[in-house]
Amino acid sequence: MSNVESTATPTPGAAESGKLHRRALGVPDLVFFIVAASAPLTAVAGGQATTYLVTGNKAVPFMFIPLGIVLGLFSIGYAAMSRYVANAGAFYSYVSRGLGKLSGVGAAFVALIAYNSMQIGIYGLFGVALGAFMSGRLGINEPWWVWCLLGWAIIAVLGVLRIDLNARVLAVLLILEVLVVALFDLAVLGHPGPQGLDMVGFNPGVAFGTAAGSALTFSVASFVGFESAAIYSEECRNPSRTVARATILAVSLIAFFYATSSWLVGVAAGPDTIVNPQAMLKAGYATAGNPDPTTVLFIAGQQRLGAIWGDAASLLFATSLFAALLSFHNAVARYTFALGREGVLPPVFGRVHANTGAPVISSLAQSVLAVVVFGIFAIIGADPLLKLFTWLTNLGALGVLLLMTAASFAVVGYFRRHPEQELSRWASAIAPSVAGVLLLIVLVLGVANFNVLITGSTEAPTNIMTIILPIILFGGGLAGLVVGSVLRSRRPDVYRRIGAGAEAERPPQQ
Repeated sequence: MSNVESTATPTPGAAESGKLHRRALGVPDLVFFIVAASAPLTAVAGGQATTYLVTGNKAVPFMFIPLGIVLGLFSIGYAAMSRYVANAGAFYSYVSRGLGKLSGVGAAFVALIAYNSMQIGIYGLFGVALGAFMSGRLGINEPWWVWCLLGWAIIAVLGVLRIDLNARVLAVLLILEVLVVALFDLAVLGHPGPQGLDMVGFNPGVAFGTAAGSALTFSVASFVGFESAAIYSEECRNPSRTVARATILAVSLIAFFYATSSWLVGVAAGPDTIVNPQAMLKAGYATAGNPDPTTVLFIAGQQRLGAIWGDAASLLFATSLFAALLSFHNAVARYTFALGREGVLPPVFGRVHANTGAPVISSLAQSVLAVVVFGIFAIIGADPLLKLFTWLTNLGALGVLLLMTAASFAVVGYFRRHPEQELSRWASAIAPSVAGVLLLIVLVLGVANFNVLITGSTEAPTNIMTIILPIILFGGGLAGLVVGSVLRSRRPDVYRRIGAGAEAERPPQQ
């Protein structure tokens, strides 16, 4: 008997066809998936340290306070809707239920582009980070793509196994990387940098005085992944409570952790140093003769905590990226599964493994796509950091911003259509409306500053990818609208099931 069951024919003794593994995840499991996707060690050591130097803004930590509030408002409506809509295609389903099925298909195409871009782009940094550790610590020298293939093979296997096993793997990796950053934070508090515990990082006047739009855009990218709890709603124990609690808890923890750690990275180097290229070079924070803010955490941490901490931090930098790869892989697989189950994509993508309940075809499809894309970058000799990682992850971050904006307004639309749901006006209308408007502003800033994201330069756009990548994203959304229109006119049975989730597994009784 095959281990892969179709969405239509149940098999005795096997997992129910077309259904993901039920009641596998609790609040802690979801928090691990959410926080792992944001890759805390990578975000602090890489993204946030780089934001200081690229923007020249000394108050990067402050940006996490308003962003945390905005995303907290988003989480209120997002979590409220999760009580009534449980679907592996979270944003797709929410937008379908709140703004209409056409908009839902458009959101689905944006989600596929965004999450695939995030997942595949991270391979570039993962290959470089693991390669640097293996070369520097063990003397093993291989091209970056070799290490990508190693990580890819492990993720391909984990992706078709039980989701709770994936959660355990993420739990171990996440606890270790957070511990490493926490030790760094405590060490810097005890032994600050040349300017002491300077609080300029939390000065709102400084935050909004220098390249504020660029700094805000960079900072919001650190949160990408926090919204993923609803993707696992069909695999949760008590999804009406689990998703809401996990999302709000994760936002709170991420905002606090990033505000604190980014401040202490600045303190370790000195606020005047970390925004000044020449001062960075003089202080020794450099790679190949160029100022490199990503070395601050590792150099400053090793000076205070010793070589063992330095070795562990270097390894966990790579495993942090592995955890993010695994988390985004599972997210992509579940979006693809949801679309296959409902007929928007070929039904084969709606199949699950009979023993593990994993969306096996969708998972394998994502694995194939990932190896093909990073393989092409390797074959043509493209830089894994400046091109594969930078282009695709920032495209993904922009896509998630677009999806969150649409989902906020979808929450308002859903509860207007379902006034019978007993929910406060604050959760059903006010919080999501305010979040939608604020996220729209951040989205506009993201598009306007996209050149900064992919080139690290605040100068006028010169890279053609500044134009091409947003076109791919918004063009994908328009393509989804076209596909939705075709389904409405030519396949009304499929169109009727859009956004229905598990209810789409069987046609309605006549």
